[in-house]
Amino acid sequence: MNVKPYPMKFVPAFKERVWGGRALERFGWRLPEGPIGEAWVIADHPNGVSQIANGAFAGKGLDEVRETCGTAWFGEKGIGRNGRFPLLVKLLDCNDDLSVQVHPDDGYERLPPGEQGKTEMWYVLDARPGAKIIYGLKPGIGRAELEAAIREGRIMDTLRAVPARPGDTFYIPAGTVHALCAGVLVAEIQQNSDTTYRLYDYDRPGLDGKPRELHIEDSLNVIAYAGSGAAHKSTDGARPGEWLELAASPYFVTCKGVVQGEWRLATTPDSFDILVVCNGEGAVRWADGAEPVIAGDCLLVPANLGEYALDGHMTVLRSRLPDA
Repeated sequence: MNVKPYPMKFVPAFKERVWGGRALERFGWRLPEGPIGEAWVIADHPNGVSQIANGAFAGKGLDEVRETCGTAWFGEKGIGRNGRFPLLVKLLDCNDDLSVQVHPDDGYERLPPGEQGKTEMWYVLDARPGAKIIYGLKPGIGRAELEAAIREGRIMDTLRAVPARPGDTFYIPAGTVHALCAGVLVAEIQQNSDTTYRLYDYDRPGLDGKPRELHIEDSLNVIAYAGSGAAHKSTDGARPGEWLELAASPYFVTCKGVVQGEWRLATTPDSFDILVVCNGEGAVRWADGAEPVIAGDCLLVPANLGEYALDGHMTVLRSRLPDA
């Protein structure tokens, strides 16, 4: 199939979650019934595949496009070690607290077959006054102290909670204990992985009425007690027409950009660009066309597209693969 490269927009795969709500409707999506916690907007995983919404590949899954176009569209590093697209992009509506959890790295020997580790980052799109997240352990908490706290039912005493405000960003390398809490809406960029180990889930029932599984041993094994390199920053310093780096990991580099008018950009042969529109509206323009965008839209700009431009008044996140 001979198709010219173009920026692809997506129809998400939606996930019902016990902690979800209906806030994702603000982006114009028609949600399934129930508490919807996650929109997997750019996804190529056995547990969820997003579909292209525009252009020649409209209606096809990202997995089909990856198989058809390969490194020509996604770049020399654009196919992950498991043969799938290397990143997963989600929007999360946290109507209630998420479980206290931690993710393994790629080297953990008990990873599920075909899976990989999970390093991720969050950008806070919206937050209720007083909203917070759990972000790491308190000073002095090692494995022994955490095991004792779990046995004695006081794990929350070992966790560090920090405020979550719109525009804040949190880098969460594998090994970081964390939990999004009620009242936040975030964009999440992560390794293409669905491996999560739960430490604590507030003794609440899941969607099936039964307690959700905990993974205490695996969690204790993968926590980076001496520090994971997690970093939290405000992004108020972003200036129009300049990229502000938010997170640089071995798996993705994510920046924030403020668009006011036309901003000319380009992909490189090494990597696609992923664009998440945080607020505002505008268009993505390239030699062969234009695609209007609004808040919540996520686009995959192929590595072989070359020059393109953002136009309008909006805030965007751009993620690409790191240089070798």
